[in-house]
Order: sequence, then C-alpha cells, then structure tokens
Amino acid sequence: MVTAAASAPMLPGMPASPAVSEIEQLALIGQQQPIRVPARLWRSWLTDPTVVARFEAKTYRRPGGRCTVWFGSVSSTGHGSFRASLPGPSRRGTVPAHLFAYQLEYGVIPRLGWSGADDAVLCHQCDSAGCVNPAHMRLGTNAVNRTEYHLRRRNLASPLSDVRGPAGRTRAIAAAIRTGLTSGEDPNSIEQRIRCAEAAGLPLTLW
Repeated sequence: MVTAAASAPMLPGMPASPAVSEIEQLALIGQQQPIRVPARLWRSWLTDPTVVARFEAKTYRRPGGRCTVWFGSVSSTGHGSFRASLPGPSRRGTVPAHLFAYQLEYGVIPRLGWSGADDAVLCHQCDSAGCVNPAHMRLGTNAVNRTEYHLRRRNLASPLSDVRGPAGRTRAIAAAIRTGLTSGEDPNSIEQRIRCAEAAGLPLTLW
C-alpha cells in the first residue's frame, strides 16, 4: 500500500498540471457532477486505519485474481460509493469506491478530471463497475475509455451487456455476497451465488 503522494504517469495528450496552491482531483459520484477533493484530504483518508478498515469491511475478494467486489452503497453508474469522512453538509466525503481502492494501492493521483477527452480517468479493464481490485484498473483518458466501452459492449458475454445495467448488476452481485456472508457460507458457496447473479443478467441470446 502506498501512503505517500505518488506521481501519476503523464499520458499522451494530457495538458500539464496548472500551477495551483493545492492539487485537487475531480471525483464522480452518480451522475456526472464532479466534486473537488484536495490531495491532502485523500491522504488523510488513505492513511487513517479506521477509514481503511471501514472500506475493507465492504469488499469481498474473490479467489484466483478475480474481481474484488464492493457490496456497500452503489451509485447510479454501478460504481461503489464510499463515505470516507463523517456525514456533513457536503458530498466531498463520499467518493467512488474503486478510486479509493486504486489510490490505497498506488497513491494519490495528482490530477484526475472528467471534462475533456484527454483528461485522465480510471478505467476498469474487467468492465465490472462494482470491482475494486486495483489490478483490474488502469489510468487512461476519457476518449480511450469511451472507445473501449463501445467496442467491448458488443460482446454479449461482457458485463457491459448486462440487461440490468451496471447499477443493477453491481447490486445483484452485492446482494448475493451479503446473503452468503450472513448465512455463514464457505467461499465456494458464495462464489456460486456470485456466478448465478452474474448469469442472471446475460442477454437472452446467450441462454
């Protein structure tokens, strides 16, 4: 786990970071209405054992390098929503779970945005919005992310083709995990529940 600030790779076409007194990044929650989160605030969360423990308590690690599933709150985009700070008048303390997981592993991304085609964004390579496995993500650009989305969505076996949409898929898998954990089931039984929840959203042409 990296707790100090890490330098994000400069991606092709990315503009240089502006000269500002404090680095902020845009965190997307639900609809595309970004909120600004200062780097110092990210670091305070990522280095706080209590915050990290609360985050880990809402994740389920599947075996064999599969997705690590978020089973807490889910946004309308299907991504996990994690309240890193105590409730308050601002949404600033609620951040995307996959973004928290990535920065917990690799350090704070100095600049992340959602406004232009060349802004850096965090891309899921597994195409599962509810996944918080840092190994399944990489930094890309808005333009690349959109292109990959449209290409991979044509694959009817892809999570992107789930008939329930990304939020419905994430919630169904999360519910399956919670049921298994509450029942005290072993990992193999929970894995079977997850696979059934995944299969339930496949287009009818694959049945």
